[in-house]
Amino acid sequence: MMKTSTEKDLNTREVYLVKRRSLPDSGISRFTFHVSRILRRSISLWAMVGLLVLFSLCTLSVSESSAMDIAILRSSDIEAYREAVMGLKATGPIGAIYTEYDVQGDLEFGKKLARKLRASNASLVVAVGLKAALAAKVEIVDIPIVYMMILDPLKHQLTADNMTGTLLEVPVDRQLKIMRTFLPTLHQLGTLYDPAKTSSRVKDAVRQATNSDFQLKGLPVESEKDVPQQLRALLPDVEAFWLMPDSTVLTNESVRFILESALAHQIPVIGFSPEFTRLGALLSMSVNYGDVGRETGLLAKRILDGERLLPLAPVPIERLKITVNLKTAKFLGITFSNGLTSLIDETY
Repeated sequence: MMKTSTEKDLNTREVYLVKRRSLPDSGISRFTFHVSRILRRSISLWAMVGLLVLFSLCTLSVSESSAMDIAILRSSDIEAYREAVMGLKATGPIGAIYTEYDVQGDLEFGKKLARKLRASNASLVVAVGLKAALAAKVEIVDIPIVYMMILDPLKHQLTADNMTGTLLEVPVDRQLKIMRTFLPTLHQLGTLYDPAKTSSRVKDAVRQATNSDFQLKGLPVESEKDVPQQLRALLPDVEAFWLMPDSTVLTNESVRFILESALAHQIPVIGFSPEFTRLGALLSMSVNYGDVGRETGLLAKRILDGERLLPLAPVPIERLKITVNLKTAKFLGITFSNGLTSLIDETY
């Protein structure tokens, strides 16, 4: 049988290798072998270096192409906003480029900045505070807007099709659950509110309180001057006083009056900020500003990744901060078990 040219070549190579192996060892053959091995190693090394360089260039080009511009529009330059922005950057999209703008408390100036952002390459705008969010809502319609650090955003109609955000306050149902946990015998709650500002909030709280085996009695006040009279009428009928975010009810003067009057009646006050606890409230439930920013950063990432679509209802903050005034608890004769103590983040 005739052999093909390929078979002949293979046979010839085998004969050559056999003859080469049978040759006596010599300095020249050893030198040639070592040089050949060094060359092979050098070639392999350079090939690996080349692949690494190519890989790094590809990675760089991918990260650069996927980098996103995120504009941060702040209502003003205060510590609370700065803390939230730091949290935002910690959990926001990887590789994002952040540019910050300060509204300086001026809504008209905020609108001017928002028009500038509308014409920019921003992939998303984060509005920090109410004035920044209002300016962004009016001027920006085709870029996603995510707001944070705003009390009751729905009250301010922050409901545009391209807008969502995170809640600064603790949802009512979670507050009621925590009240039940720390004060298991509590049933009669009381509060004061301005119907022009928080009527809808109080109506919702009354409904949810009933579902949680509470009875919430709210008395209206139309001005700060009405607070003392209405508080005196309310305290004899309740077991705890629930502070709600209402600028008519809560002023520098009225907060101290409410706390002192309630304690005089042996009635605990439940607040929504650690500051109230420090001043004498028994218990407060709040959110950490850094956590607000971190939750907002995650939300922004999901929107840009296409996991969450707008419009979208505002998102509550998962992690809560519970503060307790132990001096007030002792004064009221209230004690907490070790299990409850482990839930407290800060005491005064």
